Amino acid sequence: MVEIPDSLCSLFTAKIKEEDDGTFVIEIPSSEIKHGALTVDETYRIALLDSSSEAESTSPQGPRRPATQGSTSHDSSGPPVDEGEVRDVTIETVGDQGDGIAKVERGYVVIVPGAQPGDEPTVEIEQVQENVAFASIVDSDPRAL
Repeated sequence: MVEIPDSLCSLFTAKIKEEDDGTFVIEIPSSEIKHGALTVDETYRIALLDSSSEAESTSPQGPRRPATQGSTSHDSSGPPVDEGEVRDVTIETVGDQGDGIAKVERGYVVIVPGAQPGDEPTVEIEQVQENVAFASIVDSDPRAL
């Protein structure tokens, strides 16, 4: 399995395109700029993963669990989660309202009421917005019991 560092700013799938002048371009989804994962005119390190390893390395939490309803395929410009999807997350911090905050693919934020930093609960995504999702715990972190 590929080790993903904590300094990861963004993770998305893109094709390499050849330009007329013989150079190659990787297109960055506009949502990465719009949501602040990347900034225009900054320099970033790029890591390329073979597409055969994509299922194992799409998130620091490991492979996604199948959704209980809805589609699990996401286009790179929309939220990387679906309503009804069940997945394991790691709570990184607590928000202003006291809710746990986890980040998944591309730095997308999932808010989990009742969770604390370091918890690794299984959650169900209940509401999806363009830049944030709200989830409820369906199975608590076994270490917290």
